[in-house]
Amino acid sequence: MPHNSRTRTGASPETLGIVGLICAVAGFFVLGIVLGPAAIVCGRLAMGRTFRGGRPLVPLIAVVLGAIDTLIALLWLTGTHWSGSGLL
Repeated sequence: MPHNSRTRTGASPETLGIVGLICAVAGFFVLGIVLGPAAIVCGRLAMGRTFRGGRPLVPLIAVVLGAIDTLIALLWLTGTHWSGSGLL
């Protein structure tokens, strides 16, 4: 077994992407104001430092769903509600 001179600390990008996705989906049901931003942070950390190149799909979905969670939670907190013809 080869010796790896570089030790890795912290969560892997795959793990952060999955955690972000779970936070985003759970945020639609409970605590969207907390889980939405958590999903954005986890997804963004899972994407790495650069925005170019092939981004993994799971972290990108986590960021988008987290943003939707946060927006819906903020609208709910401000008292905006959905009616039959749109926002009112």
